Amino acid sequence: MATLTPPRSQPSDGRTSGPRPSTTSDLARWVRAILDRPLTSYHLVLGSVSLLLVLGVTMVLSASSVNAYLVFRDPYYYVKRQAVFAVVGVLGAFVIMKMSPTRLRTLSWFAVGLAAILLIATYTPLGVVRGGNKNWLRLGSESLLIQPAEFAKLAMIVWSADLLARKQRLLDQPRHLLVPLLPVTGILILLVVFQGDAGTAVVMGSIMAGMLWIVGAPLRVLAGLAGAAGTGVIALFVSSPNRMRRLSAFLDPTADLNGANDQINAGMYAIATGGWWGVGLGASRQKWGSLPEAHTDFIFAVTAEELGLFGSLMVLALFLVLGYAGIRIASRSDDPFARYAAGGVTAWFMFQALINLAVVLRLVPIAGVPLPLVSYGGSALLANLFAVGVLLSCARREPAARRLLARKAPRSRPRMTAVVSRRAQARR
Repeated sequence: MATLTPPRSQPSDGRTSGPRPSTTSDLARWVRAILDRPLTSYHLVLGSVSLLLVLGVTMVLSASSVNAYLVFRDPYYYVKRQAVFAVVGVLGAFVIMKMSPTRLRTLSWFAVGLAAILLIATYTPLGVVRGGNKNWLRLGSESLLIQPAEFAKLAMIVWSADLLARKQRLLDQPRHLLVPLLPVTGILILLVVFQGDAGTAVVMGSIMAGMLWIVGAPLRVLAGLAGAAGTGVIALFVSSPNRMRRLSAFLDPTADLNGANDQINAGMYAIATGGWWGVGLGASRQKWGSLPEAHTDFIFAVTAEELGLFGSLMVLALFLVLGYAGIRIASRSDDPFARYAAGGVTAWFMFQALINLAVVLRLVPIAGVPLPLVSYGGSALLANLFAVGVLLSCARREPAARRLLARKAPRSRPRMTAVVSRRAQARR
């Protein structure tokens, strides 16, 4: 007698049996769909920079309040100045973003000349010594100071991008690749070196190396420049007792505990105290005098102390998103100028952030380099935000983004014309 197999019962919640869709593959498709949108690069830059800027202003308030009260009797002194610089920088970034590439390329030649003049002016009586380096320029009052080297970085990037774009078909020849690029940028870097600001000079040299790598410079050229740069760095250390003292302190953490090792040890202690979730926003102990540069070069140490490992990883994630967006813009651009400018700005932010974090984590000697978009400093913040404007302008010049913006532009004009005509009829 044949037996009958009972039919397989359906799930009680009404779902049919069979292969279920893979959640991982659905998530991957969703991410790819987001990344394939025309203005994704633009939004990634805008989002990461906005979060870094908000975090920076918040941490400047927290890290500087004690020092500001002791010096100026106003715990909000530094954060008020930082907020003003942030507003001015955002407005400047918006103006630069709206500039046409032709105007931006033309202005770059004036900018690099002005940067050289301002750097030279620091060697005159207008120059001001801060932290042993004569890299500040007084404009009028004692409180109105600028650091020309910060703006020189941006001018150098945009000018170099225009120069390399003009020589696009000749870049396979080392003579056209390096002249006049190397002499002009070399003069700017040497002007910064003789100010005593070795950290900024290293950042500027790294930016140029990154741009040459993006252009596709031969390996022998990059190796030769790297060798010359390494020799220059060694000469900087040997010729400066202060840098040699920092190097000795870096090699021996137990030496000169109240001098060269005081600041870096306080930063490491702040990071170790933070743990997983931090001691709480505003509750840092190291900012009460143990960490001299709490709101500038060592602001990441205060961030790690107050927000813990979670907050530290969020900062790193935001910089990684910004770096990914910059590389994405450079690789997708069909305009050589946009490609080189985006690559140069990205190299600037990534190299400088890497150096700052390496100093705070005691991986390299103290270099005196601020964390982009986060550390206190008017000149640095303005230059960073102007560079963001260049990056956003390049993002809007991506082929897909350019087509999308071109399609949207004609629609607004007929709509506006219809509104104007209706208003005119209503007046009649």
